[in-house]
Amino acid sequence: MMKKLLAVALLASSSVVMADQDVGCGLGTMVWAGQSGLIPKILAATTNGTSGNQTFGITTGTLGCESDGVISSRARLGMFMGTNSERLARDMSVGQGESLDVLANLLNIKAEDKTTFFEVS
Repeated sequence: MMKKLLAVALLASSSVVMADQDVGCGLGTMVWAGQSGLIPKILAATTNGTSGNQTFGITTGTLGCESDGVISSRARLGMFMGTNSERLARDMSVGQGESLDVLANLLNIKAEDKTTFFEVS
């Protein structure tokens, strides 16, 4: 039961990680620039996602996008947790597994602390 609660808490925190990130570059970011709050962020993200302009912006370096940008570790963590939530939950329930090892690496868990991390997850 404790492992299930921890898994749910960890997976729920992934949404917090994702929420802290900006909406990305693109037309929506340009249109809603300077606005704050949930609604403008949702509108900017929706505009960016539905208009399909981020790829163009990244390729050309326009619309507030950078063609040589680096994906941050927070973004990688959020993307990993979002796409691997079921595998993570399964690995957490048994205290081992490839996805749990990758998560430990993304969180910069030291090799000597991984065993403890796996046990408490």
